[in-house]
Amino acid sequence: MTGRFITFEGIEGAGKTTQIHILAESLRGRGKSVCVVREPGGTPVGDRLREVLLKDTVLAGLVLPVTEFFLFCACRSELVRSVISPALKRGKVVLCDRFTDSTLAYQGYGRGLDLDCLRESIDFSTGGLVPDATIYLDIPIEVSLRRGRGDEFSDAFFRRVEAGFRKLAGAEPKRIRVVDGQDSVESVAAKVLKNLETVILKSPRILGEKPATN
Repeated sequence: MTGRFITFEGIEGAGKTTQIHILAESLRGRGKSVCVVREPGGTPVGDRLREVLLKDTVLAGLVLPVTEFFLFCACRSELVRSVISPALKRGKVVLCDRFTDSTLAYQGYGRGLDLDCLRESIDFSTGGLVPDATIYLDIPIEVSLRRGRGDEFSDAFFRRVEAGFRKLAGAEPKRIRVVDGQDSVESVAAKVLKNLETVILKSPRILGEKPATN
């Protein structure tokens, strides 16, 4: 038997990190064993690549979109095999700040890379791991800016990413649960928990069983 894998998605400023930590504490209060991870990072290799992708502004500016994609895949492969899969096998609830939907939204819809090619490489790098449920915290671009989104990308880029997330959510409504991220922190947290209660509290999936995606 395995645990539950929950991912959080959204554009910058959506409140993913805040909501993950609130949910983690709520689940621990219910006696659940919880593992919190983020992308990119979470492993020695992933943390080094995170520096290149997010913090080394000079080097990151030289990385081609396809190279950027494969760096994210490398980070994810390490994280899945070294942290996420072992935690799931131990029956933990794994909460992940960004996962494959971010890659499709940012590198696919945002950067314009071929979605079918991305999906093939993503499937290989994750070993076919699919979240049991995904929370998409939906906020407008204007709210993202107001909350301090960085200016390293254009508004046009973020609008493509935003549209990409919404298309992904529309294609998999059973897995991707859309939550309005504009409400108060407490209100959003209540909606997140309500969306996930049946997923987390029902019997864990059998090892090798994939969750429904539509």
